[in-house]
Amino acid sequence: MTVTRTFHLPAGTAADGPYALDIGPERAGWTHSSLRVLDLPPGGAHTLAAGDSEWIVLPLAGACTVACGSLTFELHGRADVFSGVSDFAYVPRDAEARIASERGGRFALTGARCERRLPFRYGPASGVPVELRGAGNCSRQVNNFGAADVFDCDRLIAVEVLTPGGNWSSYPPHKHDEHRPGEESELEEIYYFEIAAAHGAQGVGYQRVTPSGPGRTTDVLAEVRSGDTVVIPDGWHGPSIAAPGHTLYYLNVMAGPGEERAWLIRDHPEHAWLRETWAGQPVDPRLPLYAAPPAPSAPTAPSGAA
Repeated sequence: MTVTRTFHLPAGTAADGPYALDIGPERAGWTHSSLRVLDLPPGGAHTLAAGDSEWIVLPLAGACTVACGSLTFELHGRADVFSGVSDFAYVPRDAEARIASERGGRFALTGARCERRLPFRYGPASGVPVELRGAGNCSRQVNNFGAADVFDCDRLIAVEVLTPGGNWSSYPPHKHDEHRPGEESELEEIYYFEIAAAHGAQGVGYQRVTPSGPGRTTDVLAEVRSGDTVVIPDGWHGPSIAAPGHTLYYLNVMAGPGEERAWLIRDHPEHAWLRETWAGQPVDPRLPLYAAPPAPSAPTAPSGAA
């Protein structure tokens, strides 16, 4: 596969085989982070060979089962990313998993090259912390399903961000492209976008990335639409801007070479002051768009292999 240094990948331009989107280290020109988007028709199935990466199977729209070894987990999923938190399944490296959907759907496979082989596990929607970050027109919602301090992975970090129309997120601009112990992590990042339609119109958003120093070449000013992706090997990233009337969703996938799995960022020094203004502003009353569901009275148990 040819290495690309095209940072904005419009929907369909990074499709490969069964995947509507397939970005791995070879395509992105880096070492760890991957994202695939799998569209399954009703009754469809797909086998994921994990290889040297760990993966989280996350329903974007629809439900599925994920079978690995002798266990099968049922993912209840959701109607779409704007309607609720989803449950998910963790697939370890050197494993093979079968993803099947009775009614069809769209599923994100977030991945990272790793060393440890952890167990195949189920992540309930009720266990996903829903965080409100920022204030005023910088308010956004973060679904921390695969955050470093929430769910155990070897390298992978993944979260969802929802930004109401007219707001800015990923702001102030920040970076994580250097290893600074206790201050900054070195993490490659993928942004996958979906944008809510309104009044029959498809929405747009905007993504900015600027170089963070000598030798850094990531420079993006992109109008993004549903299904678009931006890859960020380095640089100050932000803002992510939601057009008025259209909620902006993005899935963040991160991984890097550091021994510690942590999301440590450094704000752009010219814009870091903005955080100090949030204390005097309310969070956008449109948030949260939704909360995680309550925990079930009995835990979801795996069944035997399908």
